Amino acid sequence: MTRPLLTRRAFGAVSALSAAAVFAPAAVRAQAEGAALGNVTIAVGGQGVLYHLPLALAVQLGYFRAEGLDVTVRDFSAGALALQAVQEGAADVCAGAFEHTIRQQVRGQAFRSLVVQGRAPQLALGVSLRSLPAYKDLGDLQGRRIGVSSAGSSTHLAASLVLARAGLGPRDVAFVGVGSGTAAMNALRSGQVHALCHADPIMTLLEQKADTRITADMRSLKAAQEMFGGAMPASCLYAPQAFLQKNAAQAQALANGIVHALKWLQTAAPADLVKAVPAGYLMGDRGLYLAAFSRVRETYSPNGVMPDDGAATALRVLARVHPELGDFKVELARTYTNDFVRKARQKFSV
Repeated sequence: MTRPLLTRRAFGAVSALSAAAVFAPAAVRAQAEGAALGNVTIAVGGQGVLYHLPLALAVQLGYFRAEGLDVTVRDFSAGALALQAVQEGAADVCAGAFEHTIRQQVRGQAFRSLVVQGRAPQLALGVSLRSLPAYKDLGDLQGRRIGVSSAGSSTHLAASLVLARAGLGPRDVAFVGVGSGTAAMNALRSGQVHALCHADPIMTLLEQKADTRITADMRSLKAAQEMFGGAMPASCLYAPQAFLQKNAAQAQALANGIVHALKWLQTAAPADLVKAVPAGYLMGDRGLYLAAFSRVRETYSPNGVMPDDGAATALRVLARVHPELGDFKVELARTYTNDFVRKARQKFSV
């Protein structure tokens, strides 16, 4: 059957549309591409903390959209709950601590990190001087309640490691899940917990109120190196291996967006940052937020690549807190990939 020829009017309309596609602004082209790649839902535990800043910037600055991807972020009170959302099919990808990929492999589930956001955990353990005015050292926390975002989250792991170094085991304290943000701060200040392990800007805010003493600090590269004995990968985007295999184009777009945000962070001025993030992230104090950011800025990955010793360090840290891991042969090469980041670095000259 012979296909009908375009009329002159129809040809003109098609030509005009073609020209518009070529010369349209990037945002317009991105919208068209976004429809092609579809939507990806990312689950995150505490999106407003600095731990997940690259993800927030990639969303707010339109970097995912520019890659042709619509991203929906679902915020949970803790990283373990964000992981659960992915496991239950309520989200496609998780923004959370890298060590979860190791834990899930031990449990028979294949998860893999596709881009690293942080190369240090950015966490601190603070003790309430209201609840423990005579506090002297970590030994004084025996029998006390320690706040973490939730059981199984990175805050729980970090607090367990800090206390273990002081000779305190998991039965010597009571870990209490307090969520993130204001809820976590109120739990400490109200006496619900005696100490809190969390990320910034929460810990900086508590510290500046002069009623919280920081007793273990993992918010710098040097401090993290001393605590963990190597480069400890922290926040990353990780997903089920099946998702990465079936949705390589979407995974690449995600990696591109994060690497673009990491590059932006390398030269961003403080004024640029406070304009880019939602006002709620500042917790009512712009100066405090910027002070907290300055403290952790060096810990963001410059390029999204997994550090050479990162996966091994994470496994070693996990084994200190969970000795039973020593009975399982973990295949670290299956817990992350740098393939997507490698292409992203080429695209953005990072």
